[in-house]
Amino acid sequence: MNNFTYHRAPDTAAALQLFSDATAGNASPRFLAGGTNLVDLMREGVENHDSLVDISRLPLAEITELADGGLRIGAMVRNSHLAANALVRQRFPLLSQAILMGASAQLRNMATTGGNLMQRTRCYYFYDTASHCNKRSPGAGCDAIHGYNRIHAILGTSSQCIATHPSDMCVALAALDATVNVSGASGDRSIPISEFHRLPGDTPHIDTNLRAGELITSVDLPASSSGLTSQYRKVRDRASYAFALVSVGAALRLKNGVIDDIRIALGGVAHKPWRASSAERMLRGAAPTRENFVAAAAAELAPAVARSGNAFKIELAKRTITAVLAELAAGLEGGGR
Repeated sequence: MNNFTYHRAPDTAAALQLFSDATAGNASPRFLAGGTNLVDLMREGVENHDSLVDISRLPLAEITELADGGLRIGAMVRNSHLAANALVRQRFPLLSQAILMGASAQLRNMATTGGNLMQRTRCYYFYDTASHCNKRSPGAGCDAIHGYNRIHAILGTSSQCIATHPSDMCVALAALDATVNVSGASGDRSIPISEFHRLPGDTPHIDTNLRAGELITSVDLPASSSGLTSQYRKVRDRASYAFALVSVGAALRLKNGVIDDIRIALGGVAHKPWRASSAERMLRGAAPTRENFVAAAAAELAPAVARSGNAFKIELAKRTITAVLAELAAGLEGGGR
């Protein structure tokens, strides 16, 4: 790890100013919250920053109700507190389920809401500084494309990168239509979660649509996503502390025997949490039958591109989508919530 300067910010305005000052001094600053990802990246030499702005003491650790019945989650809320919050468990159980399936209890105690949104891929080649990786070193190439790519993406890939996004929490946020609130030198703005993360394209080293120096302050969950019957299923190599091969976060509501509202997001299959829009369009207004679920899953995975080691993910994703939706529908038709 290289030497760096360290500053602790007491509030958001100070954090933004410290970041701006470091940038003006030709430094390469980063905001530091729980550090569960950034510290690893710096220690392994994957990222090198000569200035850290510690935001762990910022007064952004509250979960508050919005006027319309939604929730605002402060960027510094720890994952463990978020998963255990009574309002989250009651109104948005999908989020709680997803967080509890991610990482270990010790990491959840340190990881923050904002940090989770910013975490980077766990691609082997990204972490191996001796390999070619466009995400780590733009223009270097991508060893994963013709290498060991069992965990890699099948949707939204490019010739530059096939890495996947690692977060479970973000998959749930994508299904729940969350909004990310940020502050920066140009003021405050809100970014729909669907537009927050990026597909790789020709710039896989750019993970998000944050502007330089912007800081995540909170995440809003809309009332329209509250109270839906939901499930998060994570398929992984082992039950403890493993990233998803495929995960599905889904929420469903039936009305008069047909699907009135449906949300599906996938993890482990793309460079960002993947909203299954094609499947949703097919199922909205349709009968909640297994045949319809199978057809919708097939349509969603039709554009998938398999590599030498990850073709199994296509069928795995289809089956996981179908199984989750069938279970949700059976619970609703049987009188469940």
